Amino acid sequence: MPLETLNADRIDAERAFHDQQAAERAVSFRTGRADLAFTDADFLDHETWVRPAFALLGDLRGKRALDYGCGHGMAAVVMARAGAAVTAFDLSPGYVAEARERAAVNRVAVECVAADGEALPFESGSFDAVWGNAILHHLDLSRAGRELHRVMRPGGVAVFCEPWGGNPLLAFARRRLPYPGKDRTPDEVPLTRGDLAPLRATFPDLEVRGYQLFGMVRRVWRNRLVCRACDAADAALLGAVPALGNWCRYAVVVVRK
Repeated sequence: MPLETLNADRIDAERAFHDQQAAERAVSFRTGRADLAFTDADFLDHETWVRPAFALLGDLRGKRALDYGCGHGMAAVVMARAGAAVTAFDLSPGYVAEARERAAVNRVAVECVAADGEALPFESGSFDAVWGNAILHHLDLSRAGRELHRVMRPGGVAVFCEPWGGNPLLAFARRRLPYPGKDRTPDEVPLTRGDLAPLRATFPDLEVRGYQLFGMVRRVWRNRLVCRACDAADAALLGAVPALGNWCRYAVVVVRK
């Protein structure tokens, strides 16, 4: 089968999967089980890597920002509240509709577009800052990297938070053990350093920072004291030995143009 056909089939499957997720979420909004309004802290503190990763975008006042694979659109709203002119896109029209509604409920302006991250519909040099959450591992990074580089302005920064696949014990748990929120597309696997080679070819100064080494325990056990102790241990260990980030649950990938 031709490569272009395989790529189109992959994109269609991704779109269908996430549209179904968005449709299920939409039912909860209609029946009052979820609220589209939220505070910045609700988003920035829902995982330990989000707030420090978001800070890497810098001062967003007066900047043009892109929520890359926006999903529910919370990041887009937070960037708009920070003073950015925000565009949000997702492959799933269902998620684009949710992001658009969330922006309206939270009274911020966000341009919401259905688009493919490997063929962006934006002019070259459009964005100063780009944010993405759990999106790179869905993409052909050769195609996506070229498009990302094209739409970024000189001096721009892009920050992506991604599930990380360097820990073989964690990989076994992801494959074999049941836990909440495990749904994924058939082709979906966490990123590894090798996977980032095509992106590094476009962005030679690419950085990777690991999060949740011991702190990944919160995925199955939410004891506050235990999580706090694990986070303290992670801060000390990862600060002293950054290479241990390869064993973490998540990674923050930073590229600059």
